[in-house]
Amino acid sequence: MLQASGERAMITHPRPWISVMKYLHTMVRVTDLDASLAFYCDALGLVELRRHESPEGRFTLIFLAAPGDETAQVELTYNWDPEVYTGGRNFGHLAYAVPDIYATCARLAAAGVTINRPPRDGRMAFVRSPDGISVELLQAGAALAPAAPWRDMPNVGNW
Repeated sequence: MLQASGERAMITHPRPWISVMKYLHTMVRVTDLDASLAFYCDALGLVELRRHESPEGRFTLIFLAAPGDETAQVELTYNWDPEVYTGGRNFGHLAYAVPDIYATCARLAAAGVTINRPPRDGRMAFVRSPDGISVELLQAGAALAPAAPWRDMPNVGNW
């Protein structure tokens, strides 16, 4: 429920115990840990917060976050025994606000990342991880003015 309170809108929940819940992370399974870390850390700019290796479970967990925002985490799960994962698109997507959508996309493209949905509108772009997870990039604040070369670029593949 949305309730007006002075100049602010406050969201209340009909079940008060819900307020004790806290978002922790989103888990995505990855097939190539090195390629995934190159994408999420080297290209996208996330930082590794912690890592857990489980020899008995035969998996590795790596928790990542945007610098300065450790409350919204991505957990990369790497299973040591090969598996085939399908349907990255049906997962939905991760989303990050960026200070300059054009500079971010230029940096990602220079790192070899395909810009699947270029930021033609100065507001939104999509890229995909090596495992097909869609990542939405949103311009923080107001959209930038449409600019070349982005405004004329077509979509590439699925996003």
